[in-house]
Amino acid sequence: MDIKYKMRLETKAKIIKAMAHPTRLFIVEELSRKSHCVCELTAMIGADTSTVSKHLSILKAAGIVQDEKRGLQVWYQLKVPCILNFFGCIEQVMKSKAKEQIALMG
Repeated sequence: MDIKYKMRLETKAKIIKAMAHPTRLFIVEELSRKSHCVCELTAMIGADTSTVSKHLSILKAAGIVQDEKRGLQVWYQLKVPCILNFFGCIEQVMKSKAKEQIALMG
């Protein structure tokens, strides 16, 4: 494996790792509907602001979300909505796995 290819794979892995938390998946799904301020996400998640901000900073560092200051609030939106295609693929894997499990039981 050459160094450029390895670096591309490592970058892909970092993006996948950034989403590999239920709270961050929730945030991405919510931001797919509309942009939200940190305060709204904090209320929806039921966690403190610093925890939600940490999750958002991980998603931002991975290039998944972007922020915008509006007065005293910071609003977030998806930077690359095509990330939702990845979610669709995950759903297909889940359905396939469920069918396999059902077949084993039948």
